[in-house]
Amino acid sequence: MIPGIDEYDVDVSVEEAAIESLLDVGPADVEPAPELSFARNVFVPLTTACRYTCTYCTYFDPPGEASLLSPEEVRGILQTGVDAGCTEALFTFGDDPDDRYTAIHDQLAEWGHRSIHEYLREVCEIALDEGILPHSNPGDQTYEQMQTVADVNASMGVMLETTADVDVHAGSRRKTPGQRLNTIANAGKLSVPFTTGVLVGIGEDWRDRAESLLAIRELHDRYDHIQEVIVQPVAENERWQDGTPDRDTMRRVVAMARHALPEEVSVQVPPNLADARELVDCGIDDLGGVSPITDDHINPDYAWPALNELETVADHAGVPLRERLPVYERFLPAELRSSGFEGRVAEGDDWLSGRIVDALAEQSVAGERYRAVLAGD
Repeated sequence: MIPGIDEYDVDVSVEEAAIESLLDVGPADVEPAPELSFARNVFVPLTTACRYTCTYCTYFDPPGEASLLSPEEVRGILQTGVDAGCTEALFTFGDDPDDRYTAIHDQLAEWGHRSIHEYLREVCEIALDEGILPHSNPGDQTYEQMQTVADVNASMGVMLETTADVDVHAGSRRKTPGQRLNTIANAGKLSVPFTTGVLVGIGEDWRDRAESLLAIRELHDRYDHIQEVIVQPVAENERWQDGTPDRDTMRRVVAMARHALPEEVSVQVPPNLADARELVDCGIDDLGGVSPITDDHINPDYAWPALNELETVADHAGVPLRERLPVYERFLPAELRSSGFEGRVAEGDDWLSGRIVDALAEQSVAGERYRAVLAGD
């Protein structure tokens, strides 16, 4: 049984035979993608507070040192992103930061908010007002927390990381795979286009990697909501000196991901953490959200590549590079899809709220920018 899953109302059970079959997959068993995509984003680290203290993570600051961006600071960052042509506002913060950090809780209360999710809703609305689409990654979320912000996000995400019980998640407030799977399932129940992924090299074994990918596949089969899966190597930093996965490990995990997931789900590697040129023949088709103006605040030691570096990766693979929105085209209403769209349309309820559809369709500079990305201009 996946650790922690019995504590949540989520049913994920991966068959042993499926795991064994996936363990036989390697780069020779998958085909390269016909194109590569990326999103142009601005990174907004809403707060550096987090209830967890994972030993590989440099994002969190201890109580007393963690900061919280004000609405004015957020608006300034977003305006810079809009000026740089970004279409995605990537909002991040640690899991339930107002639970562990008294100062963060008190600041939110001073601004009139009972929780960090209420504040997230405010800044997502600021993003929409400024003409940029929110994509929020606020860690584990209950159904009610996600429901608070779902309608003001074009898409959302959380890394599963692994289904294994690994020592790097140790501590009095231990992160469990059951919590993460519950968050991914909540996104499906709320019809939120969703990004997730696996973190490679944090103590999991090959069986754990196969199980993690198949668990994601199982939830996608149920809800049809996963838009992309990130295969991310753990990166050395001031808190993590236990190495990073080698080239052959990454090639095999990426191939397993591509083989395990349906065609409509993209497989992504972060180009600032892995040499994408070594992985393009293993099935990746996306290079993630890349910012022309802000750091990768999760991995500050690893700078985003410039656009011409992404073009070099695509040239190496011999495929075109295209820009995309933070929400994949298959989730858009028919009238907003590009005339050349040939992918499978997402099934089920309407995926985007009226607020997001209006932002995409409005006759404004922002709307024109979104449609230009869809048209490949």
